[in-house]
Amino acid sequence: MARQTRTTRLARTRGAARGVRRVWPYVLMAWEHWQNLSPEDKERYKKQARGYANRGKTLLDAQRQRKPRP
Repeated sequence: MARQTRTTRLARTRGAARGVRRVWPYVLMAWEHWQNLSPEDKERYKKQARGYANRGKTLLDAQRQRKPRP
């Protein structure tokens, strides 16, 4: 059983590493884009992200209140 766990863990690690290698160029491009933005644009994006987060929290809270707890 321990052997199977190690094999599974190794497969997950390899898959995660492959995913990181695939997404890294996009992360780097996004970081460079962010660095080139003006402070006003950065604030606009931050405000927009805060709005999305608040909207998501509100929706999750509404779902939790509707669901009956067992």
